[in-house]
Amino acid sequence: MEGSSIFKAMNHLKTYFEQAAKIAALMPLPAVEKMVAELVALRERPGRLFFLGVGGSAANCSHAVNDFRKIAGIEAYAPTDNVSELTARTNDEGWPTTFSAWLKVSRAGKGDAIFVMSVGGGDKARNISPNLVEAIDYAAQHGMRILGIVGRDGGETAKKGHAVVLVPTVDPELVTPHTEAFHGVVWHALVSHPKLKQAPNKWESSVRK
Repeated sequence: MEGSSIFKAMNHLKTYFEQAAKIAALMPLPAVEKMVAELVALRERPGRLFFLGVGGSAANCSHAVNDFRKIAGIEAYAPTDNVSELTARTNDEGWPTTFSAWLKVSRAGKGDAIFVMSVGGGDKARNISPNLVEAIDYAAQHGMRILGIVGRDGGETAKKGHAVVLVPTVDPELVTPHTEAFHGVVWHALVSHPKLKQAPNKWESSVRK
C-alpha cells in the first residue's frame, strides 16, 4: 500500500512538471509582448499600476508590486496590501465594491492601469470574484488600461482587457495551481524584459563583482 502511494505521488510530480513545461512552450508570446508595450507606455506617461487579485492571486499581486516598483520603476499598488481598509470596506460596504471603491478614492483614471491576476478573470453571470468585475467596469468607464494574467477563458478580464495573457489549459483538474504559478513566471519575464528592467537584481549583480 505504501509503495502504491509513493508511486502515485511520483507520478503526480512527473505529470505536473511535464505539464508546466508544456504550458511554458505554449505561452502566447505576442500577448506578452503587447503587455510589455502597454507597460512601457504606462511608465512614460507616467501612470500608476493597480494590481488586483483575490486568494493566492492577492499574494502574487503583493510580490508583483515590489518587482514592478523596484525593478521596472513603475508606480504600483495592490489594495489587498492594506488589510485594514480591505476588511473595513468588506464589513461596511460589501465585498463586490472593495476594489472599485479603492480605485475611486485613489482617483484612478485615464493614464493609469489595472493589472488583474486571477484564475477565472471574474465572472459576472456566475457572481465569481465580483470585486474584480466591478473594478474592471470602473476601469473601463474611467479610461484606464486593463491588463491581466488569467486562466480558463479569461472571464471579464479577457473580454474587456487591452493586453491579457491567457495561461494555456493543459489539464482541467490543475487549472488553478498552474495559472497561479504562471502569474509569477509571466510577471518575472516582464520585469526582466530589456524594455522594462531598470534596476539590476541583487544576486546577479553581486556575483559579477
